[in-house]
Amino acid sequence: MRQPGPEIELLVRDMIGRVADKWTMLILEELAEHGTLRFTRLGDLVGDISQKMLTKTLRQLESDGLVLRTVHPVIPPHVDYRLTELGLSLSEAFCGVWEWAEKYHAQVAQARQDFQSAALPRSSGRAVAAQDTDSGT
Repeated sequence: MRQPGPEIELLVRDMIGRVADKWTMLILEELAEHGTLRFTRLGDLVGDISQKMLTKTLRQLESDGLVLRTVHPVIPPHVDYRLTELGLSLSEAFCGVWEWAEKYHAQVAQARQDFQSAALPRSSGRAVAAQDTDSGT
């Protein structure tokens, strides 16, 4: 298999850094599912996102060519957002993450619960061990 050039590696790292945050993935999902959306409706669908964070994330997506912003010249201003072909292709790539989560959510929840249960006695033991070593000096 041919190794990708440094420009491809840089792009992959950059895009992962930009889209791996919670808000970007949720915005991509809502736009892919609902098509063209107004700013307020998109924020409602994403839920728990501030207007400032929604604006910042949409601008980043727009600058990367993933979202198209359309301003309609009416009063009050009407702004729509939709995914570009590039955005749709990225959204499709993320679809695998959602499918994985649906398939394995119970196993992940159980693993987290098992870890927490096992960590409680361990953390208590470490605290005691640390106290024992400190008191011996």
